[in-house]
Amino acid sequence: MAFDPLAMLTAFGLIFLAELPDKTMFASLAMGTRMRPLYVWFGTSTAFVVHVALAVGAGSLLSLLPGTVVKLVSAALFAFGAFVLLRGGDDDEDDEGGNTVTGFWPVYTTAFMAVFISEWGDLTQITTANLAATKAWLPVSIGAAAALMSVSALALLVGRFIAKRVPLKTVQRIGAACMAGLAVWTLVEVFTG
Repeated sequence: MAFDPLAMLTAFGLIFLAELPDKTMFASLAMGTRMRPLYVWFGTSTAFVVHVALAVGAGSLLSLLPGTVVKLVSAALFAFGAFVLLRGGDDDEDDEGGNTVTGFWPVYTTAFMAVFISEWGDLTQITTANLAATKAWLPVSIGAAAALMSVSALALLVGRFIAKRVPLKTVQRIGAACMAGLAVWTLVEVFTG
């Protein structure tokens, strides 16, 4: 089977547009204001690659996972993220960046788990599975992974831009509000079906 660049471009375009307004983009933006963006990107990118591999490998069976449980865990993780951001917001008087979460493994693990859990059964994962069922799996995998990683990078760049121009306390409070909003949004999705 020959490599199909159209399948790759189709996957990239569809997944990029679907992920832009997604809660994972906003979570990446919030994490990027508090943590080292490159470490966050490695964590989110790894989680996205794993999800693409699972979507391609298992096809549409991923959508059969218990969505309610996945969404409840995702809501809890977003709420925990809001708590961490709010807790850190009161400690830093004038020290910009002194309260930034550092260390590759703690940041990587946090970013990986946030995306890994919240993306189960997501529209982009289901779309990837459907594309892989109808087109060549390799170009779909490359296009989908590149799109997801691009959206994460874009969110992290915007987050870093904001963090340099707005006081850290304000950024942390806004990030916490975003994370809390994502937790509520996810809970609403659970109970409204």
